[in-house]
Amino acid sequence: MRLHRLTVTAFGPFGRTQTVDFDELSAAGLFLLHGPTGAGKTSVLDAVCYALYGGVPGARQGPGQRQLRSDHADPDTRTEVVLDLTVGGRRLEVTRQPEQLRPKKRGTGLTPEKAQSWLREYDAATGTWKALSRSHQEIGEELTHLLGMSREQFCQVVLLPQGDFARFLRAGAEDRAKLLGRLFDTHRFAAVEQHLAEQRTAAQRRVRDADERLLALAHRMRQAAGDPGPGGDPFGDLSPGDPGLADTVLEWAALARCAARERRDATAAARRLAETAHAAAQRHLEEVRELDRRQRRHAAARQRAAALADRAEEHRRDRTRLERARAAETVAPVLDERERAEAELRRATRAEERARADLPGDLAQAPAERLAELERATRQELGALGAARRAEERSARLAAELAALDRDSGSDEELLRETEEWLAGWETVRAAHQRRVDAAAEAAPRAEQLARRLDTARRRLAAARRRDDLTAEETAARAELLAAHERALAAKQRWLDVRARRLDGIAAELAGELADGTPCMVCGSPDHPDPARPGAEHVDRHAEETALEHHRRAEEAHRRAERRLDTVRERLTAAREEAGEAPTAELADEVAALEAGHADARRAAADAADARAALERAEREYESRLAARQEAERRTASRASTRDALLRERAELEEQLARARGGAVSVAHRAGELERLAGLLATAAEAATAARDAALRLKEADARLADAAWRAGFDTPQAAADALLTDHEQRTLQHRLDERQAEEAAVAAELADPELADAAALPPAGVAAAETELAAAVARLNAASAADTEARGRCAELDRLSARALADARALAPLREHCDRVVRLAGLTAGTSAENERRMRLESYVLAARLEQVAAAASTRLAHMSGGRYTLVHSDARGSGRGRSGLGLHVIDAWTGSERDTATLSGGETFFASLALALGLADVVTEEAGGLRLDTLFIDEGFGSLDDQTLDEVLDVLDSLRERDRSVGIVSHVADLRQRIPVQLEVVKTRTGSAIRHRVPRTG
Repeated sequence: MRLHRLTVTAFGPFGRTQTVDFDELSAAGLFLLHGPTGAGKTSVLDAVCYALYGGVPGARQGPGQRQLRSDHADPDTRTEVVLDLTVGGRRLEVTRQPEQLRPKKRGTGLTPEKAQSWLREYDAATGTWKALSRSHQEIGEELTHLLGMSREQFCQVVLLPQGDFARFLRAGAEDRAKLLGRLFDTHRFAAVEQHLAEQRTAAQRRVRDADERLLALAHRMRQAAGDPGPGGDPFGDLSPGDPGLADTVLEWAALARCAARERRDATAAARRLAETAHAAAQRHLEEVRELDRRQRRHAAARQRAAALADRAEEHRRDRTRLERARAAETVAPVLDERERAEAELRRATRAEERARADLPGDLAQAPAERLAELERATRQELGALGAARRAEERSARLAAELAALDRDSGSDEELLRETEEWLAGWETVRAAHQRRVDAAAEAAPRAEQLARRLDTARRRLAAARRRDDLTAEETAARAELLAAHERALAAKQRWLDVRARRLDGIAAELAGELADGTPCMVCGSPDHPDPARPGAEHVDRHAEETALEHHRRAEEAHRRAERRLDTVRERLTAAREEAGEAPTAELADEVAALEAGHADARRAAADAADARAALERAEREYESRLAARQEAERRTASRASTRDALLRERAELEEQLARARGGAVSVAHRAGELERLAGLLATAAEAATAARDAALRLKEADARLADAAWRAGFDTPQAAADALLTDHEQRTLQHRLDERQAEEAAVAAELADPELADAAALPPAGVAAAETELAAAVARLNAASAADTEARGRCAELDRLSARALADARALAPLREHCDRVVRLAGLTAGTSAENERRMRLESYVLAARLEQVAAAASTRLAHMSGGRYTLVHSDARGSGRGRSGLGLHVIDAWTGSERDTATLSGGETFFASLALALGLADVVTEEAGGLRLDTLFIDEGFGSLDDQTLDEVLDVLDSLRERDRSVGIVSHVADLRQRIPVQLEVVKTRTGSAIRHRVPRTG
């Protein structure tokens, strides 16, 4: 890595833009960075670190990045750092602007401005810079990948802080472990220690859990056996972890199974004896119950025979009643006919009474023949009034025609009066219609002019609304772009995390593909005694590819969001150009006013045809009214002659009608009275005839009924009617008779049965005694069956639990073997095992190896700076107490031959020892980072503690770095260095902020 140029603006103490040309300074190989205290020498190094990693060294890292801004800067000047460097064979330029406050564009006050970053690469073929990224995360990942170091490693390797290494020389093992752990990233070895400790705890827990399960099974087997034996609880002295627990449990289980089988055989024999006794008692009870049943059947039959004898008279009455009902069924049709004749007579009598009630008093009791004769005479008189009725109807029509003539005369008089009034105002109406036609002709051109203005205003209003909508859409698109950017960063970070986890466990993944006899892809050995195993956080290739796919989709979504934002901005610019800066509300008011004016003009122009049509209609109405007036005058003259003729005809008809009406109101009224009387006479005559016929039919029915009753054996028709029964009553009587007959047959059969008779002759059956005997046999059988079932259940449960105990005991063996192996490895890596002679933890062992490399690299330079006197060596002696072992650092004094701790060095000796250590550490860390070449180094302070000779030797060592094409910058206050190092970078303090000056002597 080589630095070319650094440009800082409003950064730290620098209020204005300052530039450092490292190419010019590095030409001499060694340059001095000096200036008064507080001028900003360290801020130059901070700017380099901030440009590369987005943050300053840890000791000066604040709670945020706003403190990076210079207090001397103008409010409108943005804080910015630009670094031009070559790393990994690529010429890059990184620009960073931290988060800072700037004046608001509108109003007063400040508003936060987000941090921004840019990365460009120089294309030597075209001589131009090509943009690579504007993402903080992508830039940081790219630079970290090229540098191969974290920020902490960079600050220790490139920006050598002598004070830190002086403290390192005097520090204890724990403090050295923390620094070396950060530089060499040995936390994974500490993670291995932690993982093995967790595996040890888990393995011990699994073994203990297995012992507890086995012991629980033992107690369950003891409960299943039921009898713990003479010794009490056989597992009382056992506890999880006892070596002989499994053997003890299995031995006791075998003895318990043998005892349980013996008890099962004894209970099975007892159960079989109880079953035999129970079967005999059950057979005896069935025989006794059968005897009792026969005795009860015979007694019941005798009781039923006595009951039949008691109901014999009732049975005789039912049979007689049924026979009379069947005889009366032949008289029933005649009874129904007589009832119908009687009902018909009652109806005819009521109808006759109603008809005679409507007749005049002198005709109410007349016979039917007299009523018919009067009807015929009334209808003859009614026919003689026909001519008079037609004359009366003609008179009514003449009155209607005269009334119509009067109405028509009134209508014509009203029409003439209205027509005269309308014609009087004709000239005024005609002039109004003409003015309307003229106004419509003038409105057409005005409507066209307003239409053109309205179209322009509407386009501007639509553009203004698009402008407002697109402004909101632009805000949403920016928010969406930011969210997509954050999701893309998160997806990339997840992919990198998954990739790192897979690389951390790649050994286990490769081990999973090993097979016996197949050479290992890493070491080539065909033997695999202890292949690596995947950890709890290990992920496979599929998980990494899935995370990568998520990252790519998130990047694609981010690019779509950028394209959408660009599209929205282009549309917003076009809308603003078309709409101008006028507010949307103002443009809407203008459009509304133009629309109202245009609508009025269009309505006026559209009225032209209607106005002309209205004028034409008015002229046609004028002609029509003139014609109507003439027609009305003609009708009035014709109507007078017609009226006179109708009046003469009506007078003649009135004379004829007066003679025909007699005393009635009218001829029609007289005809109506005669018509009604004729109808009443006809109805009464018909009703009287019907009543006479119904009386004759009733008399005939009575005679037929008396004859039918005598033939059926009844003395009177009423006796036959009383003997009738309904179908339901007959069925009920027949059912009762049938039941008695069946009961008599059943009783006779029961009493004739010889088995029942024999049983009745025997003593009463003893059912209760037999049931008591059976209950006792059932109780004995239940007890024997329960004992047998319990014995069989205990045997089955013991067999099942014994099988589980045997399986658990077999599974426990490999668990215990694995636990012993993990406990041994955990103790070895933690330094607590007796096999670890130096009591060194795994991480300390790795750090000791790194420290040994650093000491070897530093000794070469320390020997040169100390004139061959001092050499640094690593010590792996055990520390006192509980401290770490293997991180000791001693110095060998060649003048005395003694080896002592580095904490005993003097101030000057500590400086060049720490410088040698820093340079050695830089070499080792550089090699660890992949051999990246560091062409620019900075050394901070400590030179004031050296005498002239030692200072010369130190400068010779630093100058030797130039032989490898390196440039070294020394940060110091020592005035003597200004004379020894001609190439200088001076930082000067002023009231307006610090400034940087280059002092490079010119040659030639």
